[in-house]
Amino acid sequence: MQSHDVAHASAVSAPLDASSRSAQGAAAREAPAGAPAGEGAPPLDPRLSANLKFDIPAGVVVFLVALPLCLGIALASGAPLLSGVIAGIVGGLVIPLVSRAALSVSGPAAGLAAIVVAGIGTLKSLEAFALAVVIGGALQLALGLLRAGAISHFFPSSVIKGMLAAIGVLLILKQLPHAIGFDQDNFASASFQTEGGNTFTVVVQAVQSLEWGAFLLSAVSLVLLVAWEKSRLAKISWLPAPLVAVLVATLGNELFKVALPFLALEQKHLVSLPTGGAQGLVDTLRLPDWSAVARPEVWVLGVTLAIVASLETLLNLEAVDRIDPWRRKSPPNRELVAQGIGNMLSGLAGGLPVTSVIVRSSANVNAGARTRVSAIVHGALLLLAVVFAGALLSHIPLACLATILLVTGYKLAKPKLFAEMYKLGLSHFIPFVVTIVAIVLTDLLKGIAIGLAVGVFFVLKANMSRVFDVIHEGARVTIRFNKEAYFFTQGKLVALFDRLPRDVHVVVDTQAASYIDHDVVELIRRFQQSAPERNINVEVRGL
Repeated sequence: MQSHDVAHASAVSAPLDASSRSAQGAAAREAPAGAPAGEGAPPLDPRLSANLKFDIPAGVVVFLVALPLCLGIALASGAPLLSGVIAGIVGGLVIPLVSRAALSVSGPAAGLAAIVVAGIGTLKSLEAFALAVVIGGALQLALGLLRAGAISHFFPSSVIKGMLAAIGVLLILKQLPHAIGFDQDNFASASFQTEGGNTFTVVVQAVQSLEWGAFLLSAVSLVLLVAWEKSRLAKISWLPAPLVAVLVATLGNELFKVALPFLALEQKHLVSLPTGGAQGLVDTLRLPDWSAVARPEVWVLGVTLAIVASLETLLNLEAVDRIDPWRRKSPPNRELVAQGIGNMLSGLAGGLPVTSVIVRSSANVNAGARTRVSAIVHGALLLLAVVFAGALLSHIPLACLATILLVTGYKLAKPKLFAEMYKLGLSHFIPFVVTIVAIVLTDLLKGIAIGLAVGVFFVLKANMSRVFDVIHEGARVTIRFNKEAYFFTQGKLVALFDRLPRDVHVVVDTQAASYIDHDVVELIRRFQQSAPERNINVEVRGL
């Protein structure tokens, strides 16, 4: 991932069309005219206006997916529902204006729900929590200006691919119950443990409590989504299949109410929005309590949010770049600046913390988005929905939205990906699989940490192999170092020294190694000092 200087004040405040043309122009230069930049991707037109017919419909689809997620994450976080929507609005209307990530969509993240719940419980005040979000955003802004975004380079590709596949598996497991009308679990839940069970027990309970109306709407939506992509209708750029699926499912449920009432879905199976319009929006805002700025626990929570949100954003950014059809690279330092500004504004308005979110970003890519305009459209629609369209959107079945996420999940975790990773060898395949299993059975950040640990193990194992060769020539033994020798090679070296027979001449040749760790040097010196006790003569070269 390229690292761009974010210290240009003019770049931060540059109009969207200018920075958009810059990002798109870079992508266009990477791909020769007439040749796709990525698999199946047409050349990208750098003009903002040329992409509106793709970005506006994609923004509508992302909005429909993001709305219940914003509400669900707020519910899971123990915060007012409006706090989640505010975070989604800021993630859509503010962050894209500063960020240069073409397809990333930001909003409240399910991965932060546990931290938010604990934070609100510790501070015992939503207003104090909002202040912690502001502090976390300010720290993120500082991290971006200090160019701390390079941390994303230290994660192996197998772990990033495992994260994407795990999100796909989670979407399938978590949304399947909603697709068949079992809406007891939180729509935005991403944790393995649930009330009274876990992810797998919820799936079993859902199958046993199947809601036929939801099942039929999901089945129709699934057929439509799959068939649409394989038909000539897919060429209609301004009408993506997910949007059609939402319209068909909504009309279908309205038809059930008239013709087949026993199949009609109750309100608990439909999208739910806060009511009250603009005045209700203003009345429910929970603004920061600035008097809590001296409380140490507020700062501890702010630092925690900054670190966790930054890490999740950078990993998601890397993952979204990998599924971008035009293989564009998003500058991580600039993204931290954008996220910092976004979180400061979200906290000031009483919203939840914001990160780049892989679920919404994946839906954005799959809906055919080309530029950041789609994220802005989704943010504008969230704002309009809260103020004006709550009653209208309350007719959308959750089952249809869950089906859209099911298809997105399958695309992220296709069997072909597992086969490709297996062909790369066990050193790539095992961290990939471990990351998937760990994320599904714990949560996003814990799973990534476990996958990273396994990936580091294989890196260390590779570095420990063939560090030195042992050549036996009668009474002469040559130990020739081939590459860098770090401290973790001491075990093999000690075992070798212990196995050497008596009465030999040993040559330790380190001339070909560009680096020998101090611990290894000390080990060689100690062996050189003790070797005469076994009548071993030691000759050291290169130290």
